Amino acid sequence: MVTAVARSAVTDAAGGMHGFPASLTSFVGRAAVVGEIAGQLGQYRLVTITGPGGAGKTRLAGEVAKQVAGRFADGVWLAELAAARDPAQVGAAVATALGIRDLPSVATADALAHALARRQLLLVLDNCEHVIVAAAELCGRLLLGADDVRVLATSREALRVAGEVRYRLAPLTVPDPGNPADPDGSEAVALFADRARRADASFALDGETAPVVARLVARLDGMPLAIELAAARVEALGAAQLLDRIDDRFILLEAGDRLAAGRQRSLAATVEWSYRLLDERERWVFRAVSVFPGPFTLEGAEAVAGAGSGRAVLHLVDCSLLVPPRAGPDGRFRYVMLETLRAYGAGLLAEAGEGDAAADALAGYALGVAEDAVSGLTVGTGEMAAARWLDAEHASMRQVLEWAMEHDTAVALRLATALAWWWQVRGRLASQVPLLREAVDRGPAGSEAWCTGHTWLGQASLDSADPAGALRHFTAVRDAIGDRGPFPLLARCLSGRSATLLTMGRIAEAADDARRSLALAREGHYPGAEALALAVLGLVACVSGDRVGAVQLAGLAEQIMPGMHGPAARVCGHILTTVLIEAGDPAAAERICAAGLARARDAGDLWSLGNLLEKMVVLDLGSERYGDAAAHLREGLQTALRTGSRARLLDDLDCCGYLCALTGRCAEAVTVWAAVVVLQGREGFSVPSHPDMPEGWFQRQEPLGQARRELGPDRARAAEERGAAMSLATAAEYALMLTAADPAPPTAAPGPEGLSARERELVTLVAQGHTDAQIASQLYISVRTVSSHLDRIRDKTGCRRRADLTRLALSAGLV
Repeated sequence: MVTAVARSAVTDAAGGMHGFPASLTSFVGRAAVVGEIAGQLGQYRLVTITGPGGAGKTRLAGEVAKQVAGRFADGVWLAELAAARDPAQVGAAVATALGIRDLPSVATADALAHALARRQLLLVLDNCEHVIVAAAELCGRLLLGADDVRVLATSREALRVAGEVRYRLAPLTVPDPGNPADPDGSEAVALFADRARRADASFALDGETAPVVARLVARLDGMPLAIELAAARVEALGAAQLLDRIDDRFILLEAGDRLAAGRQRSLAATVEWSYRLLDERERWVFRAVSVFPGPFTLEGAEAVAGAGSGRAVLHLVDCSLLVPPRAGPDGRFRYVMLETLRAYGAGLLAEAGEGDAAADALAGYALGVAEDAVSGLTVGTGEMAAARWLDAEHASMRQVLEWAMEHDTAVALRLATALAWWWQVRGRLASQVPLLREAVDRGPAGSEAWCTGHTWLGQASLDSADPAGALRHFTAVRDAIGDRGPFPLLARCLSGRSATLLTMGRIAEAADDARRSLALAREGHYPGAEALALAVLGLVACVSGDRVGAVQLAGLAEQIMPGMHGPAARVCGHILTTVLIEAGDPAAAERICAAGLARARDAGDLWSLGNLLEKMVVLDLGSERYGDAAAHLREGLQTALRTGSRARLLDDLDCCGYLCALTGRCAEAVTVWAAVVVLQGREGFSVPSHPDMPEGWFQRQEPLGQARRELGPDRARAAEERGAAMSLATAAEYALMLTAADPAPPTAAPGPEGLSARERELVTLVAQGHTDAQIASQLYISVRTVSSHLDRIRDKTGCRRRADLTRLALSAGLV
């Protein structure tokens, strides 16, 4: 669903740099180049830096990004494509870099363009050459569909997209061949000297070394990577021996492959030379660790390269073939292999016929990490450690999943189900549903992993307001397990099925499933499953009118909860809060909800955070804490947009209607509720006692009727028509505006009243989600004219982003 991706980390970013690694070394030379490319970005929307591998394109792009970051209201974002082994992964890689959590499995480029249509940012696409067609398609879609997005790409060749400006990156300047003794002004010599001093503090450019270094960097074609690799060995070999060895390697490589481009031969010779300085064991380790797509631990290296490979890893660091280790989010130290070196190692792996074995070893390692992380969920503080561990191993997990889907479906299914809890707490489950569904479909039907996968798919269906889909998944698990087990999974599945049936108005069936779940849990001594079953039975009791019984069941579940850990405890807390609110015990509900919120924040559990914030809003409204309600609701909306939970967004919008009604904003209440009714449609959750009515319909009739009477027929009808025309994304933006501490849009005088009729029309069309090209077509004017009009509107109002213009239109009643 495209609307679910329309908000992301980009939405809340306040400009600046995003995703760029810290620079550990100085940037030497190319100051004029940085300024030139920055100037091109001011004139053109797509600039591609091209050059051979190792030319310094990535570092240069980072320096340009620093210089221009202040021009972009939503900042500069780095999307690294080196790990995208398949062109189909490009859209997902960019979405992940931008923090977009949910992306359709098809037409990803269009979905990204839609998601960024109202943002004003610079997207840096790094390392496009191996996915050049997909990168070109993505850039083409962004240029057409996101008018305020600019792209800075790096590649070994141009994208060949209309509107692209290519910047051919020359090597660093080298000394005049006729006067090598005078290296002053040479960027290549300056770089070598800087890096050599890092390797050998006593190194200095003098009358003896300067001519040698000048010839050395010339032989290296002024290529930064080659120069840095050579400088790293200056202590061991000295500048003269470096020059001699590099001369030999160039001759050997040119004799071996006459078809390679000249600069590729030069860089390949340097890498080859560094590689040949290793002994056989170190060469194998170099090849093996090139299978990692990102940072890796020493344990990971030993898993793929064999026990005892630690010493070789340390030597690779000394040789600058690996970046020295740095602490990851889990506190473990990880090494990094530069992308060019990783590509070289991967080529050697393939040439030696070792690629499949290395990939299989990496898959075994990743599966072990994921399953060990799952086991940590049952230990007190183990959940946070487990989640951070997987955060750090994200790149490897993604690559292994993609590999396993093609080579080992059993591993793919086990890995996907082991990662599902982490996807959920990090707000990624919705975006991973296509992959999880494919893994389940390919896996052995009826296996434990297959059943676990269907259970997670059932939960994902509930999050997307698809109870019918959830029921299919839960029923499949129930039927597959039957009476043979595993019974903890069956008990969990039955509780999920019961909650689903309840939202569909099938109360008797819901009660049967919940009671069976409770019996299985007690028989097998599964306290977590027992607490969950009791909580769901409490919901059934509430719907059935048995408030006393509901409170009793909630009390039994709460007695078990202190021994529970991880997401399951927060799920129970959410359900118990719901039960106690419905049963009329707000004090107990708030106590459990507050505790659950604190645990969710500590764990970084976005899914539970969104669920519990919505309940806290209900409690705030009941206690007339309207300021707290607005703050909690705003955070809840932002969280639901990040996780892509349609069900939670609809609940939050419903709460927004109550907040507006209780604070005297009748028109806003009618508008929001009208949007909710249309967006709920006929396929979502229903009132349990009246399955033909959408969820929440009866409760809101009294305040809705009062708001209508306050407005009068004409104003009420206008407010309803306004809400009924809103998309989910527009309604969410409207609710965020209504819950802001200062509801006024971020505009400068004179505001919307200072705009002409044509300018107000353009603001309205932007707020409705139209691109510049669509506006031009509708108004029979050129795209350039639309762009000029919007620039004047931005100058008048101070609204730089399309989202700002949307809020301006909403505040002025233009939409």
